[in-house]
Amino acid sequence: MNILLSNDDGIRSEGLKALYDVLCEFGNVVVVAPDRERSAVGRALTLHRPIRCEKVAENWYAVDGTPTSCVYIGVHAVMNGKRPDMIIGGINRGPNLGEDITYSGTVSIAMEGALLGIPSIAFSLAAFKDFHWESAAKWAKKVVKTVIEEGLPDGCCLNVNIPNLPFESIKGIKITRQGKKAYSEKVEERKDPWGRSYFWIGGEEPNWKAEPGTDYWAIKKDFVSITPIQLDLTDYKALAVLENYNWK
Repeated sequence: MNILLSNDDGIRSEGLKALYDVLCEFGNVVVVAPDRERSAVGRALTLHRPIRCEKVAENWYAVDGTPTSCVYIGVHAVMNGKRPDMIIGGINRGPNLGEDITYSGTVSIAMEGALLGIPSIAFSLAAFKDFHWESAAKWAKKVVKTVIEEGLPDGCCLNVNIPNLPFESIKGIKITRQGKKAYSEKVEERKDPWGRSYFWIGGEEPNWKAEPGTDYWAIKKDFVSITPIQLDLTDYKALAVLENYNWK
């Protein structure tokens, strides 16, 4: 079992190391991760400059590009075109729930894997401090081994969020749908020492709607959330409506 592992928190992330350790128990794992934090870059590619890839340890490579670029470099250069059996992103520091998945570099890793036809999973730990990395890694191992045994539907990848709890305190796994966020984001204007304005985006605790069956609902109930996602963003309900418009 050859596994390509990446993240968006950077190659020094504790979550990356925790996931690497458990995956090495049953797979040959190659890490190709950003050389620094690249959070919230979505599926951006590094296109307009050279990309450097440095070997930092056996089977560990640091790339000065986006997470999606890491997948490209990993599959086509580091692994010499030998397709991995699985592509995994994480463990992310913080949740990737609801509409926020479109921002996520971690989820983009799994989506790129799905585009390549490779079973792929994104893992996130739903916390911003006091992380239970060992517990999250154990649950991630359970999910990966199940996918190895059962496979995934064509074109699908998994977005997995794990409660920040001791292993025994997590109640199990729920298959969920993508939730919705109650947006309260703000842009905060500040002044630099020269009196010029600059801005910070966000800064508030995320607030998702805990609708039953959603990813956030599962996390609130102390379950691991597994949401199947796909690259096809077509709104099929809207498609049927728009086809009946009188387009001139």
